[in-house]
Amino acid sequence: MSQRNPAISKGVDWVLIWLYIALVAVGLLSIFSVTYREGDPVIQSFINGRSDYSKQFLVFVASLVIGLFILLTDSKFFTATANIWYSFGILFLLLVFPFHTEVKGTNSIIRFGGFQIQPAELCKIFVCLALAKYLSRVETDFTKPKSQLIASAIVLAPAVITIAQQETGLALVFFAFFLVMFREGLPAGYLIIGFSLAVLVVATLLVEKNTLAIILTAIALGTIYFMRRQVKRNRGLLVGITLIWLVCVGIQRFAVPFIFTSVLQNHQVERIFSLIGKENPYAAINQVEGEDAPPVKKKDTDYNVRQSKIAIGSGGFIGRGFMKGTQTRFDFVPEQRTDFIFCTIGEGFGFVGSVIVLALY
Repeated sequence: MSQRNPAISKGVDWVLIWLYIALVAVGLLSIFSVTYREGDPVIQSFINGRSDYSKQFLVFVASLVIGLFILLTDSKFFTATANIWYSFGILFLLLVFPFHTEVKGTNSIIRFGGFQIQPAELCKIFVCLALAKYLSRVETDFTKPKSQLIASAIVLAPAVITIAQQETGLALVFFAFFLVMFREGLPAGYLIIGFSLAVLVVATLLVEKNTLAIILTAIALGTIYFMRRQVKRNRGLLVGITLIWLVCVGIQRFAVPFIFTSVLQNHQVERIFSLIGKENPYAAINQVEGEDAPPVKKKDTDYNVRQSKIAIGSGGFIGRGFMKGTQTRFDFVPEQRTDFIFCTIGEGFGFVGSVIVLALY
C-alpha cells in the first residue's frame, strides 16, 4: 500500500484541500451549466481557454501548480521575500492606472491575452505576507503607537490605491486585517470607534437627517446629564462629549453625502439603497450633467436581486436538475457566472444542494 512522502505531506491539512477541490468543482460545474452551448465539444471547450468555465479551469490547474511550489518551498523563503512581494503588489496596483482595461464599468483590471487580472485581488495575499512578517518580528511591540501605525500603513496603502481605482468594495476587504491586528494587541477602542462609525453611516441612510441630528443631540445631552457629577469635576469631559457630538453631526451632514456623491460609483450607491429598500436620494446629484437618460428607478436597480431570488425559488427543495434551470440557462439573471453564481446552484440543485454547498464552506 502506497504511503505519502512524509517530507511533503507533513503538516498538510488534506481535509481542507479536498474541501477546496470540492468547492472548485461546484463552481466550475455551475459556470459550465449556464454557459455551455449544446453541440460544443465538452473536453475541448474545457481546455481551449475561450469560455468562462475553461478560463476558470485553467486558473485552477495553475493554482495547483503554485500550491505544489509553495508546499515544496522552505517557509523561510516567504518570510525573507514578504516585503518584496508586497512592493511588487503595490507596483502592480499602480500599473493599473496607465494600463487598465475597462471591463463592465470597472477600470481596475489589466488584461493579459485572454486573461484578466485584478491586481487588488493579488495584493491581498501580499498584504498577508508583509503584515505577518512585521507582526512576527521580535522588535515589534504592538502596544506602542509606532508599531500600530506601521502595521496600519501596510494595510491602508493598497486600500487607498484601490479606492482611487473606484473599487471601494474591494478596498473594504483590506480593513478586515484590523481584526488580525486586534488579536495582536491593537486596543479595542479602535474597533469600537470603527463599529460606531459604521452604525452612524447606516443610521444616516435609514433615518431622516433632521431626525437623526435630533437623536444625536439627545444622546449627547443625556450623556452629559447622567455624567453631570463627573462633568462638574472635569470640564474636559464636557469638551470631549461636545467634540464627539460635532464629529457625529459632521459625518451625518457632510461626510456621508460626500462619499455617496463623490467617492462611490453610481451603481454602488444604487445597490446599497436597493439593499436597504429605499429610494436613492442622491440619484439627481449623481446624474451625469448633459445626460438625457432619466435617473435609474429602483425597480431597475434591484432587477438582479429579484431575478436571482426567482431563480433560487424556482429550484424548490431538490432543484430542477443540472443544466435544466430556466432562469439561469436563458440569461434572465445578469452576472450569473460571477456575482450571482449561487442562484445557479439554488435553481439547479434546490434547497438540498444549497445547504450542501454552504456546509462545505
